[in-house]
Amino acid sequence: MKRQNKSNNFSLNTISKWVPKMLALLCAILIYISIRFFNMDSRIVMIPLDVKLPPSEYVVAESLVPESISIVISGKNSLIYLVDPDGIDAYADFSSVREEGISRVPVSLSYNGKVFKDAALTLSAKPDVVKVLFKKS
Repeated sequence: MKRQNKSNNFSLNTISKWVPKMLALLCAILIYISIRFFNMDSRIVMIPLDVKLPPSEYVVAESLVPESISIVISGKNSLIYLVDPDGIDAYADFSSVREEGISRVPVSLSYNGKVFKDAALTLSAKPDVVKVLFKKS
């Protein structure tokens, strides 16, 4: 009888010792995530947008074609202001459009990805899709 009681006490003691350890680990992970990701800031810059239009023999742009776009640079506050916006290129390629109507293409960004990855910075275009209305020429 005493053996069963000792084994029950052992398992209860083992479980009761692991619960606080797991809670402490969970708290440490949450603190790390909050410090790492919630202390980020963002900076918005305008850069020129290079738009490739289709040949005029097929369609012609009827709406305004955007000439610039907003870029959001996110990361540590001390690093985002060191980024030179001249090192970022944005382009939208409508060259494959052959029919009239509204065409949408994603904005592509070109930059030195290694620099941004090493500094834990992210870039995104706002808006990330460009729309242009085309009509038959």
